[in-house]
Formats: sequence, structure tokens, C-alpha cells
Amino acid sequence: MAKTLIVYATRTGATRKIADIVAEGLRFSGHEAKVRDVKEIKSEADLNGFDAYVFGSATYHGDMMQAMKTFLFLAEKADLAGKTGGAFGAFGWSGEAPERIFGTMQNIFQMNMVDGPLMLKSVGLGGGISMAQAYGKKLAEKLN
Repeated sequence: MAKTLIVYATRTGATRKIADIVAEGLRFSGHEAKVRDVKEIKSEADLNGFDAYVFGSATYHGDMMQAMKTFLFLAEKADLAGKTGGAFGAFGWSGEAPERIFGTMQNIFQMNMVDGPLMLKSVGLGGGISMAQAYGKKLAEKLN
């Protein structure tokens, strides 16, 4: 059983809901998933002991939330190279945050990423719940 850390930054709670449902998909596949608000991660030591990492942020004014930006600088100090990764985010009009997080994880951290970020306006719209669960299952497949 692999362990995954899911870290999210949210303004309204929508990104937290996506994080919880991605975690469900991982758990359905027999893996452990821990969901944490970005504000709970204080040092790179908080990132130790996981096989996979999934980071997500709402898109706010065309960018990821500042707390996620700060977190990514912290995560760069942890040795995540070669680890399984994924990115996600909630958005209203655009959707730059998940793509930027994904690019950072793939190109800067050198992680083994799933196929593209998960981008949802809401888990309650257009099959969002099943899409978020499926993303968790894709992560689990990479871990197997």
C-alpha cells in the first residue's frame, strides 16, 4: 500500500472538495491518502515518507494562490525527483493554476507525473466527482 500526500490551497473550499475526492479514488484502489491544507505544511520534513504527491490550488486572478507558490518553493528543497505526482485545481474563468503546478512538478522537481492536471470548475458540475475519483485511480495505477 503506497502513501500519497495531497496538499491544496483554497479560497472557497472547492479545491478542498476536489482534494478529498481524489483521495477517495486512491483509497478505492487500496492506497493511503493524506489530505492537508497548504498552511499545515511548515517544512520540507513534513513531505517525507510518501510515495506520491498531489498538489492543487484554485486559480485566482489568473494564477495559483500565493500560499501554493510559497509551498512550491519549500517543496523544491525536498527530494521529490522520480516520485509519482499529480496536480489539480478549481477555477471559474481560466485555469492556469493546475497547469503551472503540474509544470513545476514535472520540469523543476523532475517528478513522474500522471497525464496532465485535473481541472474542474466544481466537483458538483459535469461529472466532477467521477473525474476526481478517476484522477485518484490514475495515480494509483502509476504507483502499482
